[in-house]
Amino acid sequence: MSDPTKRIAKWDAKFDTERIKGALDDLRPTMLGSVQSVTPQLVSMEGQVKQVLDAEAVATIQYPFYLSFGRQVWRLIRQEVSGDSLAKEVAVLVTKWKDRGLSQAVLELIRTQVFNVGAPTP
Repeated sequence: MSDPTKRIAKWDAKFDTERIKGALDDLRPTMLGSVQSVTPQLVSMEGQVKQVLDAEAVATIQYPFYLSFGRQVWRLIRQEVSGDSLAKEVAVLVTKWKDRGLSQAVLELIRTQVFNVGAPTP
């Protein structure tokens, strides 16, 4: 059994705000650079998804759900998943979001028109 005093001391050291601030201050320039390079790509992708939604006359109230699907596909691509593995992973996402009430046809349009991902091979 662990000594509660040791656990408390470890927690206190781990969450020392001066230490955390120092670490974040060191990491901030790199983190900012990452945000500056990725955010324009994310905004562009979201704009493309919205164009598909507009063309398909999707109700505005459903936009956040389709955008969430788009972000999940985008994350897979950023993680360098590709080929048939990507197609299979996206097919799982299409099924997930279809089961949550979204249109499979619209999800597949986003998949192909925004991300250029086809259906997986059988």
